[in-house]
Amino acid sequence: MQKKLVKIVAVCVVVLSAVCTVWAGGKKDDPLAAIKKAGVLKVGVKEDVPHFGYLNPATNKHEGFEIDLARAVAKKILGDENKIAFTGVTAKTRGPLLDTGEISMVIATFTVTDERKKSYDFSDIYYTDGIMVMVKKAAGYKTFKDLAGKTIGVAQSATTKKSLMDGAAQQGIEVNFAEFPTYPNIKTALDSGRIDAFSVDHAILLGYMDDTVTLLPDKFAPQPYGVALKKGNTAVLEVVNSVIADMKQSGELDKLLAKNGL
Repeated sequence: MQKKLVKIVAVCVVVLSAVCTVWAGGKKDDPLAAIKKAGVLKVGVKEDVPHFGYLNPATNKHEGFEIDLARAVAKKILGDENKIAFTGVTAKTRGPLLDTGEISMVIATFTVTDERKKSYDFSDIYYTDGIMVMVKKAAGYKTFKDLAGKTIGVAQSATTKKSLMDGAAQQGIEVNFAEFPTYPNIKTALDSGRIDAFSVDHAILLGYMDDTVTLLPDKFAPQPYGVALKKGNTAVLEVVNSVIADMKQSGELDKLLAKNGL
């Protein structure tokens, strides 16, 4: 009887220890609590998209609409918009950096799709754009159909390629693609004649306009942008959504868009 009692007590101790460990681990691993404890919000942002996320070489400071939005989130969570650390991301690196926990969220022209929702949680939409195509004026292209058989530069891991493939199929043409890691790489390739067109979201293209290029009138696939977080970060997501909702209601979101030329 005594041995049986000892065994029962031992089992209870193990179970209680496991419960306490799970509880403690849950508290320790709570993303919102972790951000507050660290005293800094780590955000992945674009650094090569004027108007949205741009690292200004003249000042070495981040600027743009999404930078302002990130600061608003930091102020909501930590009480100070400057308690923030920006990490430059591309379409290819933003997901992996979020997966590894190097950043807490991504605010980087991240288009919300059903496929991406399987991997990440997204906030409410804060901006909706559409894909367009930039070409050299000297080439004489007037519409997307004129690019039949031509090569279009797109960003790696972006949704642009699929949208253009669908558009090409609808117009009964075929186009070729060349993928690049950054937008400046694509613009350089266009300027040097290695590709015939540069395609991405309209607002991103605006940051690369100059006197030698023009935008074709065709527009493809709405691109709704949302803040991306790891799956299950409910508390952080609620804060982000509250910031977006408050800024929409107060008109602050529209003011930031105007401030950044959008």
